[in-house]
Amino acid sequence: MASFNRVILVGNLTRDPEMRYIPSGIAVTDIGLAVNNRTKNSAGDWIDETTFVDITLWARQAEIACEYLSKGSPVLVEGRLKLDTWETDGQKRSKLRVVGERIQLLSSRSGGGEGGSYSKPAPQPRAQSQAPPPDDYDYGPPPGEDVPF
Repeated sequence: MASFNRVILVGNLTRDPEMRYIPSGIAVTDIGLAVNNRTKNSAGDWIDETTFVDITLWARQAEIACEYLSKGSPVLVEGRLKLDTWETDGQKRSKLRVVGERIQLLSSRSGGGEGGSYSKPAPQPRAQSQAPPPDDYDYGPPPGEDVPF
């Protein structure tokens, strides 16, 4: 039987990341992510449900998180589910968490979690044989307008 273990989450950090190193020298950080789900109840009212997810990041991903993210920062995390089990005082315990394999920052560092702004890309030097873009070329929304996602 085939299996597939992949998680993609978009949410906001619930606390500042704190990096530590394991004895082999590899960086590791645990972050908390708040993920919102909005649904309508039977009365037609919108209900917001927040799920809190613990995520572990390793190596360069852990370093990037500690360098660029802080509490409230929006981030996309892609990874896999992992079930940790242990025993405390004779009681078996377990916890489901995400091992983050890739993170994507969703705002600029100076944006403070408010979302990055969009601007036209800087012109790049072109080779002689490359034609300029047509006059109606769409560069996306003008600066200062909301991006629809």
